[in-house]
Amino acid sequence: MGKRLTLILGGARSGKSDFAQALALKRGGGDVLFVATAQALDGEMIARIQNHRAARDAQWQTLEAPRAVARALRAAPPARLVLLDCVTFWVSNVLLADDRAADPSTAVDASPVAEQEMLNEADELIAWYRESEADLIVVSNEVGMGVVPPYELGRAYRDLLGAINRKIAAAADEVFWLVAGLPIEIKSRAIQLENL
Repeated sequence: MGKRLTLILGGARSGKSDFAQALALKRGGGDVLFVATAQALDGEMIARIQNHRAARDAQWQTLEAPRAVARALRAAPPARLVLLDCVTFWVSNVLLADDRAADPSTAVDASPVAEQEMLNEADELIAWYRESEADLIVVSNEVGMGVVPPYELGRAYRDLLGAINRKIAAAADEVFWLVAGLPIEIKSRAIQLENL
């Protein structure tokens, strides 16, 4: 069937990571490189990361890349399949990397710089995928269906994550939407917009 780029979307605790890991195991077996974007910045995140590690196949390799994911992948050993979990933290890491983003009074000034950096990083990931021989599974949250955030940084985050999700979905061969643990295929190679 050839290699493929798969995007898995859903809300928090919708079962995205479980589905992504099952799909990665089926397609890549033990030859999977897990790209972790979360950072252990507090006790809760440390526990979450430990739980995620325990749930992964023991044969899989892990690459920690909170930012510059494509550059990290270019330096990593090749794998049959790469599982990136998740875009949600990746976007947050890029957005908050600028010290100005931590201060709400200057967040608007930081957002165009971070937005362009993140768009560039997403383009680099897609370019890496096209040049590589690996399958790629990407996990991300859909955060645009809830209440509009009451602060500018929250709105900038929501908008940027939405833009990155659209960019990856456009490049993807297939997209799954997870609802209450149930995967729904919303894009496949067989069903493309131009064929409708």
